[in-house]
Amino acid sequence: MLGAGALGVVAAPALQRAVESVTSKDPTGVTGLLPAGGGFRYYSVTASVPHKNERNYRLTVDGLVDHPTTYTLPELRALPQTRLVRDVQCVTGWRVPHTPFEGVRLSTILAAAGVRPTAKAIRLTCFDGAYTESLTLQQARRDDVLVALRMQDKDLGHTHGGPVRLYVAPMYFYKSAKWLSGITVTDEVRPGYWEDRGYDVDAWVGKSNGRGDAPTS
Repeated sequence: MLGAGALGVVAAPALQRAVESVTSKDPTGVTGLLPAGGGFRYYSVTASVPHKNERNYRLTVDGLVDHPTTYTLPELRALPQTRLVRDVQCVTGWRVPHTPFEGVRLSTILAAAGVRPTAKAIRLTCFDGAYTESLTLQQARRDDVLVALRMQDKDLGHTHGGPVRLYVAPMYFYKSAKWLSGITVTDEVRPGYWEDRGYDVDAWVGKSNGRGDAPTS
């Protein structure tokens, strides 16, 4: 994979223009290794991801909570919304500046669920059937962590993880799980998909993964 990424850099800018025109899945993640040019990279860890909409989307909140809940998309939209504008930084190097995200603070959803005293973390699952992520409870309750419904002032499209994704503003973008379907409160941090493959569990931008990027928030 790294060899392919290096070849891509050498072949730029022609190859980069081709990559930037691609909006389909990239299970290998190779496109994430190419120069970004100020834009997003589109990839998934699965060959295909089902589409969800107002009729069939559900977000389940369970685990160590007093009030397990399942939200529909209209119910999430009816909750108080927060708008953040931050840079997005990928651990592979590309960065998208001044990107607006809007959604419900994760802390609001956790408060409504009634987190139990024994809880220490949350585990996030996605409707692609493969991707997972985690945060400590302290991280999850930050004001700059959203269950996001909108990005760049429009509803989240499928390619960007819609209709609902996580957005963790101060961390590398792999923590902002796309196609969010479940929030499970747990008694310990359980490493996510990329952490099991060598990425840092605590993924603060510029302070993890051996990188020195400028902070995003």
